[in-house]
Amino acid sequence: MAQQVEQLRADGVYKEVIREGTGPLPDFRDGTKVRTEPLPPGGWGWGTGTEPGEHGARSACAERLPPPPPPTPFRRRHGDTAAFFTLPQATFHYRTLRCGDEETPLDDSRERGKPMELIAGKKFKLPVWEAALRTMRAGERARFRCDVKHVVLYPLVSKSLRNIAAGKDPLEGQRHCCSIAQLHEHYSLGYPDLDELQKNPQPLIFDIEVLKVEAPGSYQQDPWAMTDEEKLQAVPLIHKEGNELYRQGKVQEAAAKYYDAIACLKNLQMKEQPGSPDWIELDQKITPLLLNYCQCKLQSEEYYEVLDHCSSILNKYEDNVKAYFKRGKAHAAVWNVAEAQADFAKVLALDPSLRSVVSKELRSLEARLREKDAEDKIRFKGIFSQ
Repeated sequence: MAQQVEQLRADGVYKEVIREGTGPLPDFRDGTKVRTEPLPPGGWGWGTGTEPGEHGARSACAERLPPPPPPTPFRRRHGDTAAFFTLPQATFHYRTLRCGDEETPLDDSRERGKPMELIAGKKFKLPVWEAALRTMRAGERARFRCDVKHVVLYPLVSKSLRNIAAGKDPLEGQRHCCSIAQLHEHYSLGYPDLDELQKNPQPLIFDIEVLKVEAPGSYQQDPWAMTDEEKLQAVPLIHKEGNELYRQGKVQEAAAKYYDAIACLKNLQMKEQPGSPDWIELDQKITPLLLNYCQCKLQSEEYYEVLDHCSSILNKYEDNVKAYFKRGKAHAAVWNVAEAQADFAKVLALDPSLRSVVSKELRSLEARLREKDAEDKIRFKGIFSQ
């Protein structure tokens, strides 16, 4: 590992170990997953090529960092209900600091409540992170001071990570801009501190703590980090997981799975021309997942979300019986009586075999209306008798 540290040092990446890790140095050549999390002040950093206890010197060098290993193909294991990958993954907390006397913080994964996960060989936009992790053991915390050439793209990476933490699309604002345009001084990332860093690049310090490193086949990749091919292959498996969770009565967990599957397909759909055959094919895959998601939301009594999603489906597919039925139930739950009756009537017109099911829903609605009328009479009687 000493050789790796020297290579980093020669290329302008200086490692300082704060706390040594345990166990063998992870092998990132065969599909390991590293997980990182944000640290308290002092954080941790990425580095490559140092044994625990070795402190990188602060001298400059011109040698380039070794390239990451080529990614291995996506692999689906028979009998598994999740998409697994043949690349290692690291999970870690990170804290990004500006170089200088004050070391002003830019990002801290602990403050966001979720660690960072990086899969080796996936061509992450900051190769220096993977190079740094290659020198770290589980439990190790280290700081990596990186020359400007290694962190030019950090503002874009930071924006994506901030968007993910906020539940937004990580590519928001980037789809129609090439990398050169995004680095132009007039292009705003939506965060003043990142705009300033983009305009005036400077060396950065990454304070990193490795939580764990997972071998190939032992973890499931987050949908946002998948390639297009991986998303397509993962969707049926995520869908199956959601169905199993729903059968077990784990409605919230099932909704999260359906959401992930929808997110995969929506991301692919955004790359297609609306109305094109490929766009329509993806939309037809999204629809049953969205209906399953709506069923979960019905049980969670989040009726207005059901109304929105079912209406969006019916705007495109006017003969979708399940969308009418679920929207009818949601209308009934929020006392939109006329709208509920209209939706249930449409269900019968499209599929008369559902008469008994629809009749049950209408009887339930009528019973609730009678109960509500009785309560209102008592309430208003008390008001007018005063």
